[in-house]
Parts: sequence; structure tokens; C-alpha cells
Amino acid sequence: MPNAKVAAFGEVMMRLAVPGCELLTQANTLNYSFSGTGVNVAAALTRLGHTGYMVSRLPANPVGDAAASSLGKLGIHPAFLKRGGQYMGMYFLESGFGTRPSRVTYSNRLESSFNTAPAGEYDVDSIARTVKLVHFCGITLAMNDGVRQHMQVLAKAVKAAGGTVVFDCNYRPSLWGDNGYEKARPHYEAMLQLADIVMMNEKDAMYTLGMIPASREGREEQLRELIPAVAAQYDIAVIAGTHRSIQGNNTHSLRGFMYKERVFTFSRTLNFAVYDRIGAGDAYTSGIIHGELNGFPPETTVGFAAAAGMLAHTIAGDTPMSSEQEIRRAMTEAVGDVER
Repeated sequence: MPNAKVAAFGEVMMRLAVPGCELLTQANTLNYSFSGTGVNVAAALTRLGHTGYMVSRLPANPVGDAAASSLGKLGIHPAFLKRGGQYMGMYFLESGFGTRPSRVTYSNRLESSFNTAPAGEYDVDSIARTVKLVHFCGITLAMNDGVRQHMQVLAKAVKAAGGTVVFDCNYRPSLWGDNGYEKARPHYEAMLQLADIVMMNEKDAMYTLGMIPASREGREEQLRELIPAVAAQYDIAVIAGTHRSIQGNNTHSLRGFMYKERVFTFSRTLNFAVYDRIGAGDAYTSGIIHGELNGFPPETTVGFAAAAGMLAHTIAGDTPMSSEQEIRRAMTEAVGDVER
């Protein structure tokens, strides 16, 4: 389905990145940009030829103006963007190196325009009539009951109109606090009951849903046991995710998987150096969505998604910027030489 209309519901955030690999305690300057899981997914799908909408609320001030301008440059359609409130959620990024991981510190999220949007702020009927697919994530789910209600209402409206609901588990311990898995579980279960495509792996099933695998021999064995059980319990058409390993020389290995029609499909294992990791999971998610919208065979979809995730690690900033042609080339060719 070329040029499908797709929407992402979520917070637009200001990213404040420390230059290079310095720590916040070392740096004197920060580079700002605007991102968020929804922004990344909508922008990536726009790059892949679809019409991407962002369902969100921006502050009614110059910071909101700057965010709206940034979304426009990414090609995201503004029809479902609302304005109101005064604040924008932020996060500070310290890029890791070698054995030191990257670190994200959130700030000012609870008071943000998005997280304080009143009930009925979004025209869910219009959105449901317009889009073929809507994306949600667990980072948004962690905020508050008002945001969760927005998610439920929009997901139900899109499903009632015959659209597809995508849910990325994206559990972040720092957002849920003490006993986070127990707090999160009922909200995750509610979203899974509405989802058609889910991004998760065996760790999400074990920790977020509290499932206990009979096999403890390895990740793939646990994956093969738990993911079919989740799909059957919640009637989910597609579950996809990745397994990642990290080496001490700033290289990563990534293998994607997809479970559909009771069959697992795996990508080949990709090995690559990392320039900026943030947003790579959103690139993978966008690849899965693109493959499903276009009716690709599962082996093509999961290979495409893994290559999209790999390329996102090589691009500065959160937002995936690769075209379909670039991703397909990365699936089949050695990369790294100068293009002439």
C-alpha cells in the first residue's frame, strides 16, 4: 500500500545533547533538536513514501513554534497537532563510548503541554477516518492516566474504523519508578488487547507481563516459547523485535525477528559501529510497519527493518533519515565507500 496515511501519538520532546562523548558535568554547551518516539516513526515513514501525521500538543509559545517548524522540515503533516500549555518535555543525552553506555535524563515531562492535554483535546473521529494506521509506545503510556485515556480512546476509534493499531512496549524503568513492572502491567495489558502489531521481545513478556518461561537455556529459546503465547493470548497478528549484543569497541550486533501466522522469521545478524544509537529502535519499528503496509514477505520485512535500524545508528540525531533505496542497498551490499 504505497503512500498510506499513518499517525503516531506521542510527546514531542526537546533533545539536549552534550557535544561528542562528554559528560554533562564536563560540557559547557548543549545542542538542541526535537524528537520523540512518535516523531521518529512518523518521520521515518514519511521518508519511506507514506503521509505521516503527529498526534500531539505543543506549547503555545516560541518553543512550540520551533518544534512545529522542525516537524515540518521532517515532512510530518501538521493536521493533528494541537497548541496549548506552556512547557515542553526535555531530555539530556550523554553519548556513551566503549564500555560506558549512553545516558538519557528526562526533565519537565509531567508539566508538558502534551502530558497536561485535557480530555477531548484530539479529534479522534477525524483521525480515525483519515489514517490507515496509528502508532503508540510505552514511553507515552508511562506518563499519567489522562494520557492513557487519550491512547485508549484513539486506539479504539482507529480499530472501529478498520485501521491498524501498533504498540511498541518500550518499557523505561526510570519512568515507572519503584515496583515499575507491577504498576505498568495493567496498562500494558490494556494496550495489547487493542494492538494488531506489537514490538516486544521475550524480556518484555517476562518482566512487563510477568510470564515465566519453562526454558531458561537462552534468549532465543525463551523467545520461541513466550512470543507465541503472547500472540495467542491477546490475538496479535504480528510481534517483532530485536536481539542486540554490544562489544567493548563501540560495535554492536543486531538480529531482528518477526512472528506472524505462527511462524518466526529472523534477519541475518548485522555487525556495525555506532555513531548515535538513540532512535534506532524506532527505525526498526518503521521498517516493520512499512513492510506490513506494502505486503512484503516476512523475510523481506524483517531484513528491511534490521537494515533500517543499522543505518539509524550511523546518523546523528534521533530521527531515522534513510530512504527505501538506501535501506535496500544496505540489505544487499557492502557499505562504507564513497558514493560517486
